[in-house]
Amino acid sequence: MKSKIKRFDELTTKELYEILRARAEVFVVEQNCAYQDLDGVDLDAYHVWFEENGKILAYLRVVDKGKRLDEVSLGRVISLKRRCGLGSKLMRLGIAVAKEKFGARVIKIGAQAYAQPFYESVGFSRISEEYDEDGIPHVYMIYQE
Repeated sequence: MKSKIKRFDELTTKELYEILRARAEVFVVEQNCAYQDLDGVDLDAYHVWFEENGKILAYLRVVDKGKRLDEVSLGRVISLKRRCGLGSKLMRLGIAVAKEKFGARVIKIGAQAYAQPFYESVGFSRISEEYDEDGIPHVYMIYQE
C-alpha cells in the first residue's frame, strides 16, 4: 500500500479518474445521494490517498481556509476498505498534511453525523448542532492542537 499526496495539477488523468470513481461509489451510489461533487474546491486542494495496485483504498482532500470553510478543512473522506484502521490512518495523514502545507493549528470538518464517533477517535470535537447537507445530517467538528 502506498500513500500519495498531490495538488490537482500534479494528478495524472488515471489518478483523477480513480478519485472521482471512488467518491461517486461511496457518496452517490452507496449513500444514494445526488449532489454536486465537482464543486471547484478540488482545484486548490491537496489530494491524499492510499492505493494498492492503482486502486484507491481511502481518500480525502485538504483545503486551505477560506476556500470551503473558515478554517483549513478536510473533506470528501472515504474508505473503501473498512474496519481495519485505514480511515484513522488516513485522517492522521490528512491532519499532518494540513499542518505542513497550510500551517493549520485548527482544522474544521463538516462531518456526517453518524460518523461523529469516528472523528472524535482521531481528535475532533463537535462544535455545532446538526444541519442538513444534501439530505444527510451533518455536524461541524474541529481539531486543534
